[in-house]
Amino acid sequence: MKNNNPIWDFFASVKLALFTLFILSITSIIGTVIPQKESAQWYIDKFGESTANLFQILSFTPDMYSSAWFLFLLGLLCLNLIVCSLERFPGVWRQIKADNLNTPVTRLEKMTPQHQWQSPSGPESVASSLKQALNTNGWQAEERKVDDGILLFAQQGAMTRTGVYIVHTSILVIFAGALIGSFLGFKGSVMLPETRSTDKIYAFDTQTPIDLGFEVRCDLFNMEFYANGMPKSYRSQLAILENGKVVKEKAIVVNDPLTYKGITFYQSSYQAYQEFLITIVNKKTGVSESAIIPYQQQQNMPESGIRLGIINAEGQGQSVTRMKIWFNDDNGEPSVFWLDNGEQATVERSTSNYTISAKQMYATGLQVAKDPGVWVVYTGCFLMIIGLIVAFFMSHRRIWLYIREDTDNKSSILMTGNANKNKADFEKKMQLLAQQINTI
Repeated sequence: MKNNNPIWDFFASVKLALFTLFILSITSIIGTVIPQKESAQWYIDKFGESTANLFQILSFTPDMYSSAWFLFLLGLLCLNLIVCSLERFPGVWRQIKADNLNTPVTRLEKMTPQHQWQSPSGPESVASSLKQALNTNGWQAEERKVDDGILLFAQQGAMTRTGVYIVHTSILVIFAGALIGSFLGFKGSVMLPETRSTDKIYAFDTQTPIDLGFEVRCDLFNMEFYANGMPKSYRSQLAILENGKVVKEKAIVVNDPLTYKGITFYQSSYQAYQEFLITIVNKKTGVSESAIIPYQQQQNMPESGIRLGIINAEGQGQSVTRMKIWFNDDNGEPSVFWLDNGEQATVERSTSNYTISAKQMYATGLQVAKDPGVWVVYTGCFLMIIGLIVAFFMSHRRIWLYIREDTDNKSSILMTGNANKNKADFEKKMQLLAQQINTI
């Protein structure tokens, strides 16, 4: 596409692309060095009030990647890629679809590299044999009579000239996926206590409630600790509910999330409560009942009327390792015993025996994300890999063989060709091919 418009020429400029990429690279480094999405007070405490104010004026915080000037740079790069491709692709396509058998013989005689030899056979016989030899070696040859001889042409990798435009397209596809995720997706979090459910989460930046369209429930939260008391791992047993019915269950850990209807729940944090989840099973009747009991408060079980409480606890930090339980079913003196967190014990009473299990209550911290553009981004990344491989490691290679009648019904053969990349390797392969077919 030819255009003498200076504005068009500006947006088609390679210099503009290099400048934009350079600025984006520098600003991306800044966005990496300066933590994003922190509170205003955090930046003041970390960098000082004057520097924090400067960062805010320059839109380096709290989210530089959503700032107007950064989005402008991305838009400028997209526009540059589109205009540059529209400007140059038609010429590349003409090269791909060109009638190479229309190449003047005088031009072929000036091209390098080239090889020449003679054959005792006539031009038509030689052309037929050479064409068959080229086909055998992976070169699909075409034939045409020109001037006083026969011209053969074969090529490989014509479409590799589109490699750079595949890369351009991949970048645009990645940006499109990011926009889809930005406008149609969301990111938020929720702190969900055990046994509780919610149908809402809260946006990271604004804490605005976001309706999920279904419920998520935390049925159980477990933690493992190192010997020094530091958390080793934590796991949440989640359930998805639609119309009050469980439709999906999964135990999630860090880097192993649950996904439902395009919404992904990641295990990110936890919160310990001074409450305990107690389950009592009457071994005589088989009746089981559960309750949440606050620390050092007596609680009546709703069905059996059993009274119990957590009168003492030991632990590390906010996490309880074992607890002292007071139990009374009004049949004899109360039972008092220690129980490890998450374990169970049997309590023998005059009228029945009971199995009691107890654990500290936790809330699981979930990060929740919906990104409908993620597969578009993955597609763009795949296209970019393909485009880079084509652009850097593959080339368009062309060879011509001109056969003309020499004296005494003999034939003179001129072989020449070119490649748009890696010309040294092409010359070696062309020489090898010439050695294979020059006996014809």
